[in-house]
Amino acid sequence: MNRENIQPEGMAPPGPPITPVVVSGDLVYTSGQAPFDAEGKLVSDDLAEQTHQVFRNLELCLRAAGCGFEDVVKVNAYLADLADFPAYNEIYREYLKEPYPARTTVGAALVGFKVEIEMVARKA
Repeated sequence: MNRENIQPEGMAPPGPPITPVVVSGDLVYTSGQAPFDAEGKLVSDDLAEQTHQVFRNLELCLRAAGCGFEDVVKVNAYLADLADFPAYNEIYREYLKEPYPARTTVGAALVGFKVEIEMVARKA
């Protein structure tokens, strides 16, 4: 299997043993992105600010692999509090447009932040 592991520029290297982006053939997989800035610091306690940071991190990942949000085919999102789903959904629509990718959103016991998102994209 041909696989390329990518550490995007402008993103803090992960602490855990993960790769932010893996490209295999024409498929691009991102690891779950959390709301940390380029220095690895949590951006805020606010859900909206955290969600925007996660999407900025995902954009870095996708661009490093040669694609963008328009190439995303699957999104998995994790919310610490499912009561935040409507606010999350509003921000989601700012980054992903119709026809929307397949998506799963679940409640998760996230520690220290409110949202984490991973994506699968297909390079054009």
